[in-house]
Amino acid sequence: MHEHARMTAWVRGRVQGVGFRWFTRENALGIGGLRGFALNLDDGRVQIVAEGPRENCHRLLEWLRSSDTPGAVSGVTEIWGDPRGGYDGFAIR
Repeated sequence: MHEHARMTAWVRGRVQGVGFRWFTRENALGIGGLRGFALNLDDGRVQIVAEGPRENCHRLLEWLRSSDTPGAVSGVTEIWGDPRGGYDGFAIR
């Protein structure tokens, strides 16, 4: 059985106005088994919440830190916790 987790990440850099949330959603759906959202914050960061199998959350985090993202990521901070549920798919907010 796969352990499930909740990963919340804050992505810094030039990540708004470049399709970052859309590509994050596409990657989360492509990885599979993830529910949550990507949200632009007022301070220019993007917040991502992903719940699902821990290894899939790690795969999304690796993508967020890779050079394959749109824009220019200067840093990613994340915290881990237990899933809370209540998400229907992976949304762009």
